[in-house]
Amino acid sequence: MPVTDEAIEKIKAMIVSGELGPGARLPREADLAERLGLSRNSLREAVKALSLIRVLDVRQGDGTYVTSLDPNLLLDAMTFVVDFHRDDTVLEFLEVRRILEPAATAMAALTMTDEQIEGLRAVLAELDPNPGVEDLVANDLEFHRRVAVGSGNTVLCSLIEGLSGPTTRARIWRGLTQEGAVARTIEQHTAICDAIAARQPELARAWATIHVAGVEQWLRSALGEPTA
Repeated sequence: MPVTDEAIEKIKAMIVSGELGPGARLPREADLAERLGLSRNSLREAVKALSLIRVLDVRQGDGTYVTSLDPNLLLDAMTFVVDFHRDDTVLEFLEVRRILEPAATAMAALTMTDEQIEGLRAVLAELDPNPGVEDLVANDLEFHRRVAVGSGNTVLCSLIEGLSGPTTRARIWRGLTQEGAVARTIEQHTAICDAIAARQPELARAWATIHVAGVEQWLRSALGEPTA
């Protein structure tokens, strides 16, 4: 195993075992390197790598700390990696969205507060009756973000938000080229919101599935992929 990878694994083991908990300060570099049997250079490289994925927080003049290890923080690294997706993988991202978003929407129907539901309706009300495609997509992203937050599951919410970016261009493309796409999106958002407000999780799940599958099916057709 390369020495930097070994150093990463040893620091990871200290965190996973609970020896270093969220917010804990790492021992001095020289002491930690000696304790783990590593060179100070390989330890330094490991700390850099772990800080990039938000596991460690290097504070100049103060020391190195374990972050909160909050799912939103850790999965932020996934969002960074997802941004490097290739156009030929967009359908795969849509497939994953079709699995996750209906589940989050069903959970939201049970866990969203009345205040959150009012906020969701307010997002729908902000949209002009004849919106431009970019305004529609921005509204769409905010709508789905609020539903994901409303699921009450921070990991699920972070995953969904991380997967939203790669499909944004597909949604804009659909809005520009498919007749009735704007009206259909508004109609489906309203149906999802109504199902959540009525506390009907399975109906909310069904509408969310229809909504995401519609974009996926359109893109498959546009790319000449089989839709069955």
